[in-house]
Amino acid sequence: MRRGTILTIAGLAAILGWGEWQSWRWSRALVGASAGRSEAIVVLGFKNPQPEANLVNRMRVRTALRSIDPDADTRLVFSGGVTTSSRSEARILADYARKRGYRGPYLLEEESRTTWENIAHVLPMIDDVDRVKIASLPAHALKARVYVRRQRPDLAARLTRAADHTFGEWSVLKPVLAAYGLWTLRPVRGELAPFRRRA
Repeated sequence: MRRGTILTIAGLAAILGWGEWQSWRWSRALVGASAGRSEAIVVLGFKNPQPEANLVNRMRVRTALRSIDPDADTRLVFSGGVTTSSRSEARILADYARKRGYRGPYLLEEESRTTWENIAHVLPMIDDVDRVKIASLPAHALKARVYVRRQRPDLAARLTRAADHTFGEWSVLKPVLAAYGLWTLRPVRGELAPFRRRA
């Protein structure tokens, strides 16, 4: 094999590995191991022009469904208002979850238009549970956990990890998502510094 080919393969492998590593570390940041029988999984919506769930919202719902603890009393909270569709993001998410077979309890939060508002509006819906999981892409979920800590520091200890990182899933996209994640996390990076020192 030619040296140039080897270097190209090594470079591609490094890029893919970096994407996996960023996804892995973000999924484990600012979460604990809170115990208890009840959990809420907050599913954050993404702009959805069409009436059916787009790729990003389908990914977020699938993350939520595989994050369900079969031994817990689980409630899903779908969050997102009307943006570019005539239907709310929350309702689109809920419909897709039911299409995927979910038949458990859920709540809709249909007013929010930003991640900050997502968290502000769902907090009263999750105040009574033992554990809280945020279902989204890893960087976005981490940003949402920072917002929980800002708005309700007393709930921070209840944040636990969702199944938002699976090795090998969407590997080709992960470097792009990681680069975008670094950009979106800039406003909260000061609160992530302790985590970076531990990592």
